[in-house]
Amino acid sequence: MDEETQQERATFAAGCFWGVEAAFRRVKGVTETAVGYTGGTTADPTYRKVCSGRTGHAEAVGIIFDPAVISYEKLLDVFWSIHDPTQVNRQGPDVGTSFRSAIFYHSLKQQELAEASKARLAASAPYQGKTIATEIVPAQKFWKAEEYHQQYFEKSGRGYCASPKCWE
Repeated sequence: MDEETQQERATFAAGCFWGVEAAFRRVKGVTETAVGYTGGTTADPTYRKVCSGRTGHAEAVGIIFDPAVISYEKLLDVFWSIHDPTQVNRQGPDVGTSFRSAIFYHSLKQQELAEASKARLAASAPYQGKTIATEIVPAQKFWKAEEYHQQYFEKSGRGYCASPKCWE
C-alpha cells in the first residue's frame, strides 16, 4: 500500500486482459489500471512471447484502488462476475495458460480474503459440485504490456463483453 495516498494494489487474471481491464476501469474507487504479464519465468515478456505459451505468464490487470471507496472484497466480486472461474487455461475462445484465472495477492490479508471468497463462490449456485480453477498465488513482478494494449477498447472504439454469457 502506498502510505502517502492510502492506495492499494490488486492483480487479477481472467482471460484476455482487454475486457478485464475495461471492466475494472468502470469500478468507482479504481484509480488506475494497466494490462500486463505476471506469474511466469521469462524476464521482459512480450505479447508474442506470452502467447507462445512458453513464458508461464498470464495476461493480467494491475489495479490501484482506494480502499476508502471500494474494498478488496468488492473487487473480488467484480473479478468472479466477469469470467468463468471453472475453465482451466482458457476463457471463452481464448485458450492457453496465459488465459488462466488467477488472483495474485499483495498481502496476507488479500490472500485470506481471496481464499474465503473462492470458498464462498464454490459453495454457491451455480458452482456447487464444480471445481473452481482459479489460482490464488503471491504477486510477482508485473511486466506492463505494450502500449497499444493499454485501455485497448477505449482507444479502438470497439465494444466488449466481459461476461461468459457472450461466449455461448
